[in-house]
Amino acid sequence: MKSLVALVSGFGWHVADLQRAAERLEVALHAVPFPQVSASVGLSEAHAAGVRAGGLDLLGVDGVLVRMMPPGSLEQVVFRMDALHRLAAAGVPVLNPPRAVEAAVDKYLTLALLAAAGLPVPATWAGESASEALAAFAELGGDVVVKPLFGSEGHGLVRLSDRELAWRAFHALERQGAVLYLQRAIRHPGYDIRVFVLRGAVLASMRRQAAPGEWRTNVSLGGHAEPYRLDAEGDRLAIEAARAVGAEMAGVDLIPDLDRGRLVVLEVNAVPGWRALARVTGIDVAAAILASLRDSR
Repeated sequence: MKSLVALVSGFGWHVADLQRAAERLEVALHAVPFPQVSASVGLSEAHAAGVRAGGLDLLGVDGVLVRMMPPGSLEQVVFRMDALHRLAAAGVPVLNPPRAVEAAVDKYLTLALLAAAGLPVPATWAGESASEALAAFAELGGDVVVKPLFGSEGHGLVRLSDRELAWRAFHALERQGAVLYLQRAIRHPGYDIRVFVLRGAVLASMRRQAAPGEWRTNVSLGGHAEPYRLDAEGDRLAIEAARAVGAEMAGVDLIPDLDRGRLVVLEVNAVPGWRALARVTGIDVAAAILASLRDSR
C-alpha cells in the first residue's frame, strides 16, 4: 500500500475529505501538523532519516502533500520550506513543489512571474512609501484594490476610490511596516472564475458570483458558485499561469476584464481549497489530488 503524508495546519473539512479519498483509493494517508516537522544531520543511525514528522520518516514515504502552511515566525516558515526543499532534492514527490509554494504565497512574486510569461494581469504597484502609493493611486485611475501581500479567500482586501481615504489607508499601512500592494480595479460582470489545474490539465472550474452588495466574489464571503466550462483559450491561460509559478496543482483565479475584452489572471494559489468546487461540479477533487501524488513515484 502506498504511504502519503499531508502536512496540514489543522484538521478541518479538507483533511477529512482527503482521508475519505484515501480510503477509496486504498492508500495510507497520514495528516501531520507542520510544526511537528523536524530534521537532522549526522546524528545516530536511529535519527538518520533527515526529515521526520509525527514519527514518520518523510524520506521513506511515497509522496508529501502540502495542504496548508500555518502561520508562524519567519524562522519557523523558512525552516518548514527548508524541509520541503530537502525532501524534493532527495527525490520525494512533493505537491506542490516548494518553489511553487514560495512563489504563489507572495502576490507580487506571482504577478511578476505571470507578467514575465506574457500573461495578462491587472496593472499593479507595490512598495513601502505612502506618498509613492498615492501617486500610483492616481496613475491607476483613482480606483484600486489594496491587498495584503500574503493572504487568501478575499480577507484583507480593500477597494479605494476616494483620494482622502486612500491617503489615510496608505499612511496607516506604512506605519505598520506593511508592503503596499495596489491593483487597478477591474470592471467585470460581477463574477470571476476559479480553475483547478492538476499536472498540466484543467480538472474542474466554477464561476463565482459576488453576493448582493459585495464586490468580492469569494464563496467564503457569501459568493454563489456554479459549474462553468471555459473555452480552449481560458483553459490555456489557466494552465500557463500554473506553469509560470511552477505549480503542479493550482487554483487559478481568472476574471473577465470588460475594458480589455479578455480574461485576466488575478492570482494563483498553490495550496488551493476545493470544497465549493467539488460540491458544484461533482468531481472528487481530493481523490484526483491523492491519485496524482500516489502515481508520481
